[in-house]
Amino acid sequence: MSEKRVLKCAKCDVELTERQVMFSYMRRSFGHAVPVCPRCGKAYISRDLAEGRMAEVEVLLEDK
Repeated sequence: MSEKRVLKCAKCDVELTERQVMFSYMRRSFGHAVPVCPRCGKAYISRDLAEGRMAEVEVLLEDK
């Protein structure tokens, strides 16, 4: 049985909700769904996302 990991905002102490967020890099924008605090709006970027998909996008944009 897999348990769902609950993420909470350290500042607001409320559960994060999944929301589409726009990221910008080198004047290009792309969206991705990430956990966000519904109160303060801070987004949680996991290590897997930062070192995986976001790093891939950075390399692709830098090579252009």
